[in-house]
Amino acid sequence: MNEGAELVEVLRGGAVESVHRGHVAVWGPGGMIAGWGDPEAVIFPRSSCKMIQALPLIESGAADAARLTPEHLALACASHQGARIHTDRVTDWLDDLGLTDSDFRCGPQTPADKPARNALIRAHAAPCQVHNNCSGKHAGFLTLNRQLGGDADYVEIDHPVQRAVRAATEEVCEAESPYYGIDGCSAPNFAMRLDALAMAMAGFASAEGRSGARAAAQVRLVQAMMAHPELVAGVTRACTELMRAMPGRAAIKTGAEGVFFGILPERQVGFALKITDGTTRAAESVAAALLVALGVLEAEHPLAKKRLDPVLKNWRGIEVGAIRPVEALRASL
Repeated sequence: MNEGAELVEVLRGGAVESVHRGHVAVWGPGGMIAGWGDPEAVIFPRSSCKMIQALPLIESGAADAARLTPEHLALACASHQGARIHTDRVTDWLDDLGLTDSDFRCGPQTPADKPARNALIRAHAAPCQVHNNCSGKHAGFLTLNRQLGGDADYVEIDHPVQRAVRAATEEVCEAESPYYGIDGCSAPNFAMRLDALAMAMAGFASAEGRSGARAAAQVRLVQAMMAHPELVAGVTRACTELMRAMPGRAAIKTGAEGVFFGILPERQVGFALKITDGTTRAAESVAAALLVALGVLEAEHPLAKKRLDPVLKNWRGIEVGAIRPVEALRASL
């Protein structure tokens, strides 16, 4: 992967101290609208692609057989904080399946939610797999696995669940994945060209105007994410805050290592971006700039400004600099 285009500047004392580079692809009804860096770069989409990974859950009939609600579907697309609002719902989901935490294959993770983390510390308790930020996705995998009749190791590359996920990924991206890696939650993550992923997000964005099982599944997932942004991520997180700042106008999803995807139904536009140094702060800044430039997020909304031009403060609370998307990115769409 080449270093990409300059996308975000970090300022100190009015001077540029650091620069984050990356790749961006924006796709609309007529094809690619805009791109920066190398839109054909092959990336691991990481957790940004959870809405793709959730397609077989609906298309197989498993979601309806298990009577899943939009809250369940939002959690299936989530990288959550491990707060009670998340873990209670995932635990209830497991109970409804007749399964327990030990049936997960995502591994335990200390919750990012401070109250949940502190409660574990006070109780001298270890985190469980339900605290894993991907436990909603894995509950979806377990639900799909029940429908498909696979064995317990549903994260293995040749398992029916992962074969279904790979097929869905390649179908919506209209390309074969050249290789895969293992994600932090132990599930395969299928590499794909950035522009193909942006096209896939545009496919989700335009699904309401199409017929068929695929489009219906895409609509359900997008609507679930927009209706329950607090379940997709959590308090203080960019996905949740930015979706709350533009209710019903976009579904967005972050991923590890500086990846971020967006689905804009009213514009029938999708975008995918990758920061080459893997920095989350830069990915969130670029995503906010794209949402503003594409007309679905107000630049002056406090939750937008928090990502567009956050002030850097030192340990004494003194303002020392800022982080901002480069002007070329903000002005070009």
